[in-house]
Amino acid sequence: MMEDRQNRERFEPDASHVIHAALNRQAARLPLYEHLIDTAFMEKAINRTFADLLNGDRADRLQFFRIYSDFYFQMGYDTVSYECCLTDLVQQGKALQGLTEGIIRNRDDYDRYPFDGLCHRFLETFESHFLALEEVMPTGMKVVGGVGNGVFEILQDLCGLNDLCFLLRQDPDLFSDLCRSVGDVLEAVWTDVLDRFAHLFAVCRFGDDLGYKKATHLAPDDIEKYFFPEYKRTVRIIHEKGKPFLFHSCGNIFELMEGLIIEVGIDAKHSNEDTIAPFSEWVDRFGDRIGNFGGLDLGLLLTEDEQAVRKYSLHIILQSLGKGGFAFGSGNSIPAGTPVENFLAMTRTAREWRGS
Repeated sequence: MMEDRQNRERFEPDASHVIHAALNRQAARLPLYEHLIDTAFMEKAINRTFADLLNGDRADRLQFFRIYSDFYFQMGYDTVSYECCLTDLVQQGKALQGLTEGIIRNRDDYDRYPFDGLCHRFLETFESHFLALEEVMPTGMKVVGGVGNGVFEILQDLCGLNDLCFLLRQDPDLFSDLCRSVGDVLEAVWTDVLDRFAHLFAVCRFGDDLGYKKATHLAPDDIEKYFFPEYKRTVRIIHEKGKPFLFHSCGNIFELMEGLIIEVGIDAKHSNEDTIAPFSEWVDRFGDRIGNFGGLDLGLLLTEDEQAVRKYSLHIILQSLGKGGFAFGSGNSIPAGTPVENFLAMTRTAREWRGS
């Protein structure tokens, strides 16, 4: 393992730091956070293959999550980021990624689709993951995650983005019914997961990438009209279980932030990209109202050298302190191609600054 052993000896994980950041309180110790760390990157960093163990028997799954959660621990994280995606049960995310066509194009397709089956299949498929993680997660750690994908991403896997946009204009009643049905599924699945595993979670989250560099994928008014009521249902369930909600969305979504904070009730937000706005703009504009997670532009993390990563990491940390809840990490996630030395430069800069 490529780690800072001296830091590890002093480090004791405490998920309450991440909870405080999500509730927009300055944590007693700056928490690290990543939306996801690709298992291929972990394998590269520790020089050990383990990803395929997730698809094995119970002993294999336990070993997978033992290695997976220990990576977060060794790197100085107070929480383990883990979610199970509903799109895995739709088209494995293939239409979401533009790799295949959608399966709902009209009212007949909609009427035939087994939405109730998604609810039943989720825990049948993924309960063993949460049980294994519960059994082996290091003391003091909890999970940030839950049910992956929001309404927009699930709709894209059902319909494909282009057909979804046409549907919005050509048959808004069907579009509305689709949103409501997906919201029903999310409400049922989140209820089942939290009834069974609420104790595992420090913070609950889902990701719904609503924008790109210049604007949102759909008109802000349409997002607010069709998606926000469904988001609100999920957030209400999470809050009723006493958990803060972290919203992840890539893209330029400044026009949506007021509604996300006031109407939906998000507690914290993650994802930033310097070509859209520096992290300081998110913190300055919203740090008095919600927690801000992330900071380091992924492009810089992937392309610059260690010294540049260290310098910019420290700049972000110092610039963000005292401006509400803050958890530091990349502005997106850690893909397989991330240079290990740059990831370590990012995490070690934060750990050296905080002292563990």
